[in-house]
Amino acid sequence: MINITIPKPDVSMTKQVAPELSNIYGFIDFHLIPRDLGGIFMFYNDNEELLFVGKARKLRPRIKKCFEDSVSVMKMHRDEVYKIDVCLIEDPVHREIYETYLINTQKAKYNVDKVFYK
Repeated sequence: MINITIPKPDVSMTKQVAPELSNIYGFIDFHLIPRDLGGIFMFYNDNEELLFVGKARKLRPRIKKCFEDSVSVMKMHRDEVYKIDVCLIEDPVHREIYETYLINTQKAKYNVDKVFYK
């Protein structure tokens, strides 16, 4: 049996109501997410329910794309995102394992691929 422990988030951001600083969909801390490092990210709603898990070779552009892209799975649910957790994981195989594990153990609401629990 393989024991997988979910890594602690390296960056955690919470949506601000009417932020005074420059923001992206209410999140003012995007500068804390490394531009050129890979990892996984998790979107939560205000009830701490996991909405979406994703992975990326370059985290900041990938997370922004979820909010700006017209074909993103999250396009209809962007307003639900209240918190974003980011874990830096450079190994692509480890990213894949963590993403699949989180989707299936935490039952991410809007992930449609890699779902084994249906």
